[in-house]
Amino acid sequence: MRPLRRAARGAELLCACDVPHCTASTCAGKVCFVSKSREQGHVTRSRGCFSRHLLENCRGPVMEHFGTRCCNASMCNARLDVYLQGAAGLRVPACGPWASCAHPACVLWASRGHPVCISCASCAILHTSPVHPVCVPCASPVHPVGSRPASCGPVWQDLLNDDCTTGSGSGLPFLVQRTVARQIALVECVGKGRYGEVWRGVWHGESVAVKIFSSRDEQSWFRETEIYNTVLLRHDNILGFIASDMTSRNSSTQLWLITHYHEHGSLYDYLQRTALDSAACLALASSIICGLVHLHVEIFGTQGKPAIAHRDLKSRNILVKSNQQCCIADLGLAVMHSQGSDYLDMGHNPRVGTKRYMAPEVLSEQIRTDCFESYKKTDIWAYGLVLWEIARRTAVNGIVEEYRPPFFDAVPSDPSFEDMRKVVCVDQQTPVVPNRLYSNAVLAVLARVMKECWYQSPSARLTALRIKKTLKKLGQALEKPKQDE
Repeated sequence: MRPLRRAARGAELLCACDVPHCTASTCAGKVCFVSKSREQGHVTRSRGCFSRHLLENCRGPVMEHFGTRCCNASMCNARLDVYLQGAAGLRVPACGPWASCAHPACVLWASRGHPVCISCASCAILHTSPVHPVCVPCASPVHPVGSRPASCGPVWQDLLNDDCTTGSGSGLPFLVQRTVARQIALVECVGKGRYGEVWRGVWHGESVAVKIFSSRDEQSWFRETEIYNTVLLRHDNILGFIASDMTSRNSSTQLWLITHYHEHGSLYDYLQRTALDSAACLALASSIICGLVHLHVEIFGTQGKPAIAHRDLKSRNILVKSNQQCCIADLGLAVMHSQGSDYLDMGHNPRVGTKRYMAPEVLSEQIRTDCFESYKKTDIWAYGLVLWEIARRTAVNGIVEEYRPPFFDAVPSDPSFEDMRKVVCVDQQTPVVPNRLYSNAVLAVLARVMKECWYQSPSARLTALRIKKTLKKLGQALEKPKQDE
């Protein structure tokens, strides 16, 4: 397989930068931006750059409290400014047949000077420069400044409408996310980890999950934000993304990732307190592999997506939904690959995956870092370990074992890289599969699958699609006797 070329950085622009992830007064990217926010009468302006994947996210509504503008020349954002809704001095010029519309929320900034007429729900979408204002009628007669026609419905319903997204990602329009984050009330901390906290929040009466990243894991937040905003990841078995925000609380900067909330928590927590039957075991295993297949497969077309390898798959990064299906979370270490451009996007995260779940080629430092298939194979190794965790908690003839993490009997609770390398690479150990699993039709198949995920040679391991087909066939075989009854 020929090596994949990495992203060329020579064509990047130099932009003025004063946001927290900048290490200097400038940054390099494909698009420069300036944003402005207003909180309690205080106006804050930020400047920075987006990678080329975030170009579409220069589009989004200008709100009363937040707005942004983008440009595409070196240091072009140094003197660029943003005018928020209702700001003093903002004038809406006459625009021919649209001159009757005087509401600032109905101003559209159209590229290349072409007038664009849009619906009320899409008012005030900001396009890339140059800036030419036009007016869009929202209702007739003209509504007064500061009001919103009843026919448009509540603002948050507009934001959740699928047609209001940028079209590139799976969350809300990039700039609307900043407004959404300010409307969330944090209720309770539901989890803490090495890289931050997870809180249950409430937004418009609904529970949402808010992952607050620590400052040392800023690159993971930035990577997840980039992927969720640029890749179409809507799938039942991928954690649903709502918004991302960089906010200030208690005089410190916090990095938020806002997602759907699942009260059962992570698969790790769920297995600690829940014993499974074979049907529930198969449902969990099948839903995880369905999510992994969606990540691994490249989808072509306007609604497509690049192939993605997770690189940190484990039971703590898998959530259990109310219907006992799973969804995969935490894409902070993910890599993306597009066949058309032969482009391998590694991101810029110095973090490594979880040592306990690392494949032999990662621990021995022999993985081909220029080959995307290599990263997919490490996900399969980790999936086999997750499968083992699930199977151990499945009752057979009334017998079920307590939850234990993979290699619990071979390494310490917080194993070092060397601990894992010795066990996995030198001794070539794999978790012990309990004999009782082979007396159950479902678990016997899962035992065989997990062993085929653990070959030392990456090329010998099953693919996610092959596993999905095997488990689907197994599920159909179990359903057939029920239908015959």
